[in-house]
Amino acid sequence: MQIAEIDLGKYSNRFSSYTELRLHENRSQSIVLLNGDVVSNARDTTGGVSARVFNGGTWGFSSNPDMSNDAIDGTISAATRNADFLARRCGNEDAALPLSNASADSDFSTKKTLKTQEEKIAFLTEIDNYIVSSFPDVVSRQVLLSCLDMEKKLQTSEGSNGHNVTTRSLIAVKLTTENEDKEPVELSEAIGARGQYEDVFESMDTIIPALDKLYAQLLDKKEAVQPISGYHDVILASDLAGILAHEAIGHTTEADIVRAGSVAADYLNKKVASDLITLVDFANTYEGETLPVPIYLDDEGVESLDAVIIEDGVLKSYMHNKDSAQHFGMPLTGNARAFSYTDEPLVRMRNTAILSGSSSLDEMIASIDEGYLLMRPTNGQADSTSEFMFGVQMGYEIKNGKLGKAISDTTISGVAFDMLNNVSMVSDEMVWSCAGMCGKKQPMPVGMGGPAVKTKVYIGGQ
Repeated sequence: MQIAEIDLGKYSNRFSSYTELRLHENRSQSIVLLNGDVVSNARDTTGGVSARVFNGGTWGFSSNPDMSNDAIDGTISAATRNADFLARRCGNEDAALPLSNASADSDFSTKKTLKTQEEKIAFLTEIDNYIVSSFPDVVSRQVLLSCLDMEKKLQTSEGSNGHNVTTRSLIAVKLTTENEDKEPVELSEAIGARGQYEDVFESMDTIIPALDKLYAQLLDKKEAVQPISGYHDVILASDLAGILAHEAIGHTTEADIVRAGSVAADYLNKKVASDLITLVDFANTYEGETLPVPIYLDDEGVESLDAVIIEDGVLKSYMHNKDSAQHFGMPLTGNARAFSYTDEPLVRMRNTAILSGSSSLDEMIASIDEGYLLMRPTNGQADSTSEFMFGVQMGYEIKNGKLGKAISDTTISGVAFDMLNNVSMVSDEMVWSCAGMCGKKQPMPVGMGGPAVKTKVYIGGQ
């Protein structure tokens, strides 16, 4: 039986205390072409039922890959027994959770006829052929299709219920050329959006502009110079500003991490950034536009609301699940999300970004005598102090207010809150990306983006 056809409401009489009952199925597929050859072609479907029960300040959890009536009954019973067991030994009978009652249905599945694996491989081959025929300096190429559909159905003892299907489809392209010393030079790009393959990749017209831009930057990178190491004026383009906002600021303001000792615990209602910085974790829409990862009802049955983290430079709030909202005495934000039916919900970001400002990118470049425009991030890390280090695979020198040569791969590092305090310009363009996958204990699709920002940061180099 399909998840949508299962009535979770009929199990409500099995709830003896606060209970969340969730059906959850992840459907993924991946196809990889390396230099025109299919080297990977995989599909996977993983799903089941989970129940989580709160009793005396403790949680009991159980899951089962079977979604039959007996399995659902058994999962509720097991979670209830687990919660009762823990409550008897380490519980607090006065512990409580904030109440919530919300309903939401959202389905971003395509209405079109689904493409076959053969048709998808043919499209990837068309992309590969375009690269071969149009980009003569490319010596190696990889084209990867990655699609993920997450379907959830939820019922809680407080009457919250919902059914949602979130989808995303990406094609990641990596191009390799050689510089004059015959050393490999690589550049990659993830192209895609919220939605299933049939809606996102209707034709090559959706791919070619991004491919052409990627190749032009690759050619620039062939002639790259090493950046000069040190503390510099920089412009962080949207992709880089977005991942920093997520990793170095967003995680420090997830309330479970705040409780564990994040630096943000000391900064509430204090100045942490330039007046130009307002940072929001958006639930589902921005200025009428549906965002890359739209969440309307979280996995605790809470209505998902925008969480304003920093407003005009002041740290205003955190992102919450029920536990943390109760602990801090703050409103619920609907940030509890689980990646799989075997996972308990954690405080997770949804679509996190700095809000746009009033400067054009040209004005920002013109304002720098010596510095860098940093554009494409690679891997990186940040910790609960907001200290970060990220790789940069594409950037340009800025000399006398104009772009110069491309720079070779480098790193940036620093303390995110210091970096935000040094922001002096924010671009007027808001750009969103759906390619984010966050790794906090469980993987999780996230939306990121925002404007470009001018700040100061330490750059590795010669």
